[in-house]
Amino acid sequence: MPFLTPELLFALRNLPLAARQAAEGFLAGAHASRRHGAGMEFSQYRPYQPGDDLRRLDWRLAARSDRYYLRESEVDTSLTVNLVLDASASMNHRDANGLTKLDYARLLLASLAYLAQKQGDAVGLSILGATGLQHLPARADARQLPRLYHALEAATAAGTFPQAAILAPLTARRQRALTVCVSDLYEETNEITRLLGRLRATSGDVLLLHLVAGNELNFSHKGPVTFRDLETGQTVQVDADQQRPAYQAQLQAWLRDTAQQARRQGLDYHLLNTAEPLDNALREFLKRRQAMG
Repeated sequence: MPFLTPELLFALRNLPLAARQAAEGFLAGAHASRRHGAGMEFSQYRPYQPGDDLRRLDWRLAARSDRYYLRESEVDTSLTVNLVLDASASMNHRDANGLTKLDYARLLLASLAYLAQKQGDAVGLSILGATGLQHLPARADARQLPRLYHALEAATAAGTFPQAAILAPLTARRQRALTVCVSDLYEETNEITRLLGRLRATSGDVLLLHLVAGNELNFSHKGPVTFRDLETGQTVQVDADQQRPAYQAQLQAWLRDTAQQARRQGLDYHLLNTAEPLDNALREFLKRRQAMG
């Protein structure tokens, strides 16, 4: 499948299949798009093919060069991977491609779960929504992936981000793990920022994938528009054409400040446009996992 756009994956209406297509297609496409480097000893490797056991991939080579080869021996040490989904109401924002941020996050986290589980990692999932904390502890057994898919398919975005007391179990004990948090980072009083700081202190490694919709980035609206805050219900009427320059300047300043603050906290921060394929997120996950191995 040559063009694994979010719209195409979502159109499958089958999260397990979409996750596998995204992960396998990314690895196969990344391999096919690059030439072999000079001086590499390929006698120890063979090119990755869809369906191969991901535990045999040379993750260090992948992180350095984005080329994917299987080693004939030596399996990497497995890790604990904790996936965290922000399911507050702002994640219902819909992009021009028809996908909400929640739709994109589902596809992304399911693909990451597939990658992690296939290489023998223990994978867990925490969904943070209006109803509180839904937590699936990390496991490496064969039935964990269907559990994660079911929880992601059933997830809905509503209300505001949960209170700190509700999320306390997430940081109740120290455990070395790779935590992957997917959020649009819309917050009222730094509640998401504080949680990320606590996760960084207790797990050690946090990959923060910041979702922003394409129509937020380019402000493609025209003429008089009424905007409604998905979490507070407040509305504001603007002339989109007049406000576009000021809006885009403020947005870029916010994105710049957000990235700087996240990196000061020691987070591995990456901005993702929900109008674009999942490739960048999958690549950053593999790089961060390799750094921990």
